[in-house]
Amino acid sequence: MSFTVLIPARLASTRLPDKPLADLGGAPMVVRVAQRAARSSASEVVVAADDGRIGRACAEHGVRCVLTRADHASGSDRLAEACERLGLDGDAIVVNVQGDEPLIDPALIDRCAALLDAHADCSMATAAHPIETLTDYVDPNVVKVVLDAQGRALYFSRAPIPWRRDGSSAGRPTLPDPPALRHVGLYAYRAAFLRRFPHLQPAPQERLEALEQLRALWHGHRIAVVVSNSEPGLGVDTPDDLQRVRALFARTPP
Repeated sequence: MSFTVLIPARLASTRLPDKPLADLGGAPMVVRVAQRAARSSASEVVVAADDGRIGRACAEHGVRCVLTRADHASGSDRLAEACERLGLDGDAIVVNVQGDEPLIDPALIDRCAALLDAHADCSMATAAHPIETLTDYVDPNVVKVVLDAQGRALYFSRAPIPWRRDGSSAGRPTLPDPPALRHVGLYAYRAAFLRRFPHLQPAPQERLEALEQLRALWHGHRIAVVVSNSEPGLGVDTPDDLQRVRALFARTPP
């Protein structure tokens, strides 16, 4: 099996301006993500950037980068353009590693790509892990996913799903058994589907939940899900996250 890792990188960020260029142990974060992804079995790792400054930072560290339009509405739109620029075959598998995941597990990248390769009936694959705390279960920033008997996604939600009808106490939720699953924002696509995805009509549920993957389900596409026993590495969404990851890089140089 051969696959390509694409890393969308957008310079503008409301919570953390210039996030892809934030220094982590002497290299920009987007470079650290690419270096981490290169430890997977990917045949190639490419950054899809919206600004020449990201491209120059990648070039300085030997990371391939393609420059895409700056006005894309989402990371998947940016990756669709990158697929075109790279001339990827429609059957090629593309793994989307977020540009703010410098601690992503390379083995999980491999598992996600392999799962899609093994399921010809699926257009996408993604990952999840069991939720262990009630805080995470009820947190709307923690996206949950429910699977069918074949391990494919039935629905994604910010709400606590599945809901244990007879397990609440005084109106308060309790953790379900078996555990609810937290969605991990790692995606594998077939390149032909990724090119079509930005042109699909957004789903009503997608607008409500602000979850783009619901568009694929709404249009009848299947999503295979890898269930990992462990949580992914810490991502960087806020200045506090950045400081925590910097501390990890300082303690354990890459």
